[in-house]
Amino acid sequence: MNGIVRLKHIFDYQKVCYYSVVLDKDDVSVEAAQSLFEHFVEEQTTANLEKLNHILSWLAEIGNKYGAQDKYFRDEQYQGEAMGLPPYAMGRPPVYTEDDETAPNNLRLYCHRLNSNVVILFNGAIKTQDKAQECPNVKTHFLLANQLTNIIDQAFQERDIIWIDSDTDINYEDDVILYY
Repeated sequence: MNGIVRLKHIFDYQKVCYYSVVLDKDDVSVEAAQSLFEHFVEEQTTANLEKLNHILSWLAEIGNKYGAQDKYFRDEQYQGEAMGLPPYAMGRPPVYTEDDETAPNNLRLYCHRLNSNVVILFNGAIKTQDKAQECPNVKTHFLLANQLTNIIDQAFQERDIIWIDSDTDINYEDDVILYY
């Protein structure tokens, strides 16, 4: 697969800055283009609103209260460093409920936890198999997320993306283009 990847700032909380990526939008400004995360939100708003709200609540909780610590992400890596949300801890607030009972949320949002201050959000879907690479719903999102983590890590090595403010945020040229 060949294409263009550009970073897009999504939102900041007290402890975490969230970014996403825009794919193949070299003729449109990054701000005007829809990122993978924005596409995920748009799609899941109509398909799985309660499950989406649970994940968005975790993004806010991690962003404001905890910071992006490993324990709040699912380790679902496969030839890359993609992680997933929501966390494994089903009983830890915010919880997802069905029929007034705490239940597992099988909606996955894949992301790249760069450190406890910066997370790059990708896309996801409803996971129906134990292994993401075997699930017809999430497989393409999962594999792309892992591929993008490698590209982003390479961009750090090549200094196309750099740490600023004692590793609490990243800096990159608005026109930096990464290829996948």
